Amino acid sequence: MATIRVGVNGFGTIGKRVAAAVAAQDDMELVGVTKTRPNYEAKTAIAKGYGLYVPETSVQAFKDAGVEIQGTLKDLLGKVDIIVDCTPGGVGEEYKEMYKEAGVKAIFQGGEDHALTGISFNSTANYSESWGAQFSRVVSCNTTGLLRTLNPLDKKFKIKNAFVTIVRRAADPGDSKTGPINGLEPSVKLPTHHGPDVQSIMPWLNINTMAIKASTTLMHVHTVVVQLENETTTEEVLSIFKSAPRVRLVKSKDGIKSTAEIMEYARDIGRDRSDMYEIVVWQDGVKVVGNTLYYYQAVHQESDVIPENVDCIRSMCKMEQDGAASQAKTNKAMGISQ
Repeated sequence: MATIRVGVNGFGTIGKRVAAAVAAQDDMELVGVTKTRPNYEAKTAIAKGYGLYVPETSVQAFKDAGVEIQGTLKDLLGKVDIIVDCTPGGVGEEYKEMYKEAGVKAIFQGGEDHALTGISFNSTANYSESWGAQFSRVVSCNTTGLLRTLNPLDKKFKIKNAFVTIVRRAADPGDSKTGPINGLEPSVKLPTHHGPDVQSIMPWLNINTMAIKASTTLMHVHTVVVQLENETTTEEVLSIFKSAPRVRLVKSKDGIKSTAEIMEYARDIGRDRSDMYEIVVWQDGVKVVGNTLYYYQAVHQESDVIPENVDCIRSMCKMEQDGAASQAKTNKAMGISQ
């Protein structure tokens, strides 16, 4: 079996999770990760046995701090087949030319614009579009969440309109620089960017999105109203969700009434970092009236895009032509059960 050599540029919220997911795959080798500062995350990477690389401008800072590195980012690019760019939003564009010059493929995250790559990726909706591509972009956590449920619904029933309100966390749990805010803050620039981002993969979908920033760090919650071409039943929709890749149904009556219980559930089932890779849909919150479907779903912003990055590597590097087979392989390695 051919092994793809992978590097991760940026060892933060997403990068550390991508690194662990790549290291868990039997057809991939994690060559190294990068940090710009010799902080606890850099030391954690070394403790985990990951090769640590830094930008040339950071070499002296790491020497002064006594933190051992394996080389520069340029050195890392010379050792890999593909780089997963997990730098902060808007920064990836600065590295694109460097990746191109090094002759390596690169995956960018949802913080970058679709125009940067011209291809946006979701395992379920368009796995094959990134086949053999040099550059691709895994869409954001919220977009990934919407695609995981809307795409199978559209395939089965054909969606006329989708109306989504996103109640979004104010900051990640480990972020002490911002939030949580003491209030609810609506995004008044409408529609929000989430709808157009979904359309970067499903351009035919008529979707409108709004968002509210809430005083929480745990997860996002989506309220979704979908108008379908034909009438269906709640039971048939639930059947679609049950068979949809990386969608997990929970019940409020079982005690999972909020995102707090979902995070506790993730801990209880032994997930690393309490990660919930699946999109969580409240089964008893799904309702069909005529041709209109209503449901709630929760998105763990720190982790739902991680398996998508692994599948994107396989598509871009032509490792597994069948998207479902790649998803199954990724899920098994990461402990994601259907």
